[in-house]
Formats: sequence, C-alpha cells, structure tokens
Amino acid sequence: MYGQISTLAFVGIEARPVDVQVRISGGQFHFAIVGLPDKAVAESRERVRNALHAMGLGLPSKHITVNLSPADLPKEGSHFDLAIALALMAAMGALSTDTIAEYAAVGELALDGAIRSVPGVLPAAIGANMLGKGLICPAANGSEAAWAGEDMRVLAPPHLLALMNHFKGLQTLPRPVPNLERRNPQALDLRDIKGQEAAKRALEIAAAGGHNLLMVGPPGSGKTMLAQRLPSILPPLTTEEMLGVSMVQSLAGELIGGRLATERPFRSPHHSASMAALVGGGSKPRPGEISLAHLGVLFLDELPEFAPNALDALRQPLESGETVIARANHRIAYPCRFQLIAAMNPCKCGGSAPGSACKRGPRCATDYQARLSGPFLDRIDLNIEVPAVSAADLSLPSAHEGSAEVRARVTAARQRQDARFKALGVQGIRVNAHASGLILEQIATPEADGMALLRSAAETLGLSARGFHRVLRVARTLADLDGIETIARFHIAEALSYRGESLRQRQAA
Repeated sequence: MYGQISTLAFVGIEARPVDVQVRISGGQFHFAIVGLPDKAVAESRERVRNALHAMGLGLPSKHITVNLSPADLPKEGSHFDLAIALALMAAMGALSTDTIAEYAAVGELALDGAIRSVPGVLPAAIGANMLGKGLICPAANGSEAAWAGEDMRVLAPPHLLALMNHFKGLQTLPRPVPNLERRNPQALDLRDIKGQEAAKRALEIAAAGGHNLLMVGPPGSGKTMLAQRLPSILPPLTTEEMLGVSMVQSLAGELIGGRLATERPFRSPHHSASMAALVGGGSKPRPGEISLAHLGVLFLDELPEFAPNALDALRQPLESGETVIARANHRIAYPCRFQLIAAMNPCKCGGSAPGSACKRGPRCATDYQARLSGPFLDRIDLNIEVPAVSAADLSLPSAHEGSAEVRARVTAARQRQDARFKALGVQGIRVNAHASGLILEQIATPEADGMALLRSAAETLGLSARGFHRVLRVARTLADLDGIETIARFHIAEALSYRGESLRQRQAA
C-alpha cells in the first residue's frame, strides 16, 4: 500500500518541493520517518496517529515508512504533519491518491484532528503555484495563501474531517479571500516636533534616497521622535514590495490573520539584542530584525550600547541587501534591503546638554564613540548632530508643514529615481542609496565646480572610495528633491556637510 503527496521545505524565503511518500508493508508495527527530519518532524508520528484516531481511523499493525524526498534536504518544522497524514490516509485507502496528487499540503495537526496555523504559508503557496499545484493549508492561513494567484486552487479546512468530507463530496470548502492589513491612520506626524529644522531636513533626504542616517545628540533632543516619524513620510509599498515584506513576515509567523502588510515595517530592537537576533540564525535559522525590516526601517537607539560584533555583522547586509546564514549542510539567504536609522548620545553620561557638561571631559566622548568601528560609520550616508531643544522652541506653535507635505516631495523624488533606473534598464534598484559606482558615473556626475569641490574635500577629509560614492548618492538625492537633473556645487556642499567628520575626528583622536 502506497500514498504520496507534495509539500514544501523552507530554505530562507525559498520554498523547495518535497515529496512525502508513505509505504505500508508487512511486519511488526513500526512507524519510521526518514529523510533528514528534525525533532519537530519526528514528533509528528504521535500527532498524526492521534489525529487519525480522533477521526475513527486506526493505524494498521504493520510497518509504516514515511520518506521525505529529497533525502539530503533538511526538513524542519511542524508543517509536515498534514502532508504525512494525507499520504498515510491514501496508503490506507481512505483517500484517493489521484485526488491529492493535484495539491501540496502544509499544516500542523492537533491531537483532535484540528489543523493549526503554521508560519511560511505565503511562500509555500507561491512555491506550490510555481509547481502547478494547489495548496491545502490551515483555515487560519487561507487568506494568506490566496494571494499566490487568483486561479490557484486553495483549500483551507479547519479540521482534517472537513477536508475528507470535501474530497468525498459531502461538503464544499470555499476558496479563501485575500485580505489586506488594515491599520489606523498614521498618528505620528512631523508636525509634532518643535524646532530641529536641520534634523527634519536630513530625515527628508534620508527618506527620499533610502539613505542610512545617524543622529548624535543629548538625551531629550528628539532623536527617537524623529526616527519614529520616518515611516510617515515614506511612500507606500507597491504590490511587489508588499509580497516581499509579507513573505519574510510569514516565515517569522508575524502575518496576523493572513493579512498582507501595506505599511513599511519599522523595527526597533533593544540594544541587548544578540547578533543572531539582529542578523538572523540560531540552531533553527530564522529571519533576524534586519530581514523583518526588509523594505522598511531598522532603528537602533543607543547605538554604542549594542555589542560591537553585532553592529559589525550589519556591514555586509547594508551593502548587499541580503543576509547569508551558512551551516555545514546548507546555506540560507534572507532579503534585508532596509534603511538604517541610528541614534546615540555624544558620550556615556549624555553630555553637551545645557547645564549638564560632562565631568570626564572629551575623554568620555572619545571612549564612548570608539565603540563604533570606522568601517561601520563609513556605511552611513547622513551623520547629523541634533542639539538640545530650547524652551523657546517648545513654546512655538506646531509647524505648518507636516508629514503629508513632506511625503509628497519624497514620493515625487522617488518616482524620478525609479523612472531613471528603469530608463537605464537597471533591475532591482529603485533609490539612489543602492546605486553602484558604475551607475553613479551615469546619473550623478556633478558640474565642473561641484566635482572640483568634491575632489578637494575627498583629499582634505580623507574620504574612502565608499565615502566618495556616498556623497555622490546624497547629492543626487538632493537634486531629485529640487526636481532637477544637474548636480550643482551647492548639492555637493550640502552632501559633504552630512558626512559627520566631527564624530570621525573625535573617534580617531
């Protein structure tokens, strides 16, 4: 007796096909699962046995072998339960093998036969659709799976018995309906911030070009408030970007009710977060904070308090937009095209706030800032100092310009960038911050006097090749905000002002 059905295993956000093969042969009762299963998959024996018993189906007293093919691909997670149960039912003759051959199945089984939700249903549905198969998934994940394609067959039963009745024609399972995440209107607005006009300008530039930003200032100067309002001025996600963000969130189990994300993610991990929590990994690799911030914002408050090795682990993902977790038997890659926004005090005790001069003097700031490596700082495009807010600023009325007005300018600047990259035939790049050096030569060559200023500044400040290109990227964004194609000298001058050389000089001292 033999039964077979398809399921999927996750390698990063990629869903790879797996055949679940079940053979029942003569001999003493033995239930074996082979094919590199982890402990969660091995434990499915008891979940499947009890779920079938709850439906009145007892396992035959014979030798039962479950093979998960290909055998050299590690199988992790409880989502193999449903596929094992269906293949076993087909081998027992309770279901037709031809009926389930058109589907792939993912889902965890409860002891009473209920089908529990599992992470990763969206990438599983997309993977099944690419195989030309439908998907059987838990009812709680049905809305998520429905996004894989309008013509794709999706069954989302709440219970194993309901699925059997559907196949036998005793009831009909309706196709689940795609669902969008519904959020309240953005409550945080730039209008809430009094003063800090220079910081608001830098935040607008960062949003327009997707640039990384570091804010240095005393406690209470508004650094966190500024960072929290960055999502309110970013353009909305496109349909393609919604799927990209939602696939990562699905693998992490953060898609509530199967609703796709419509807003850019904003992640703000605590400074005690480990390197695995930030980058991803662990004994069972999972997406880290940088992947959960894909196409959104990663905010690191109290930047020097993070472990130095955790911060340096961000250097490669900041450049490539991908984090790679290597294991002895496999390699996992997660997308992480995020925008880094960081904030820090000038020194350990806060320093430089009015009436609170640091007692340790410049040495305190030097030691504190030395926790940040030079190569890490070199990957930050905009570096600004945020001064303390005075009582006069706090007594002013709210600003006339809020997030809506700034967002309109940011969206227009990004549309110019997107059109420019499409005209060049560049794939996968939509903002200036991700442009390579070769592309910058075509889109960001300044006027003669601007180039002369940049060369002089590069020699004076000792800019690296990466720093040189980052100045050009920021200057290109400044020109896009102004709505012009030519990069003028004043664009170069403003871009150079955001290099934060005071921080680098204090660090090098």
